[in-house]
Amino acid sequence: MTVVNYGMQAKRAEYLRQSVLSASPARLLTMLYDRLLLDLGRAEVAQQAGEWITASENLVHAQAIIAELSSTLKTDAWDGADNLQALYAFALSTMVEANITRSPALTRQCIEVLEPLRQAWHEASAQQPAAGAATTSGGTLGVG
Repeated sequence: MTVVNYGMQAKRAEYLRQSVLSASPARLLTMLYDRLLLDLGRAEVAQQAGEWITASENLVHAQAIIAELSSTLKTDAWDGADNLQALYAFALSTMVEANITRSPALTRQCIEVLEPLRQAWHEASAQQPAAGAATTSGGTLGVG
């Protein structure tokens, strides 16, 4: 049983790796936002259940995603980038505080701030030209 389970896990890991390697910059961005909100949702549930280790692991992973989004944001690519950078800083500090104080309310606050962004990036990504079509460098989302 263990060998079969390991084989399935290895296949799933390879599939996920290939999905990331072959994804467009816009798709990578939406994947990051999806995982960010998944982590925050899991953290909130864990906090409400008093499962502090699980909550912390998810919040720390969410913080790493925000740090990555923040560090790769091209602030000179569009006028709203500075505001988005400030929002990332707010979310990051709120996640840290939510983890330290074990506050599901602060985690919920992050979800409420970031979920509309996730939806907006998905909508923008859906409007991108199909793979192989000519686009400007970095695409119209300013990522890449």
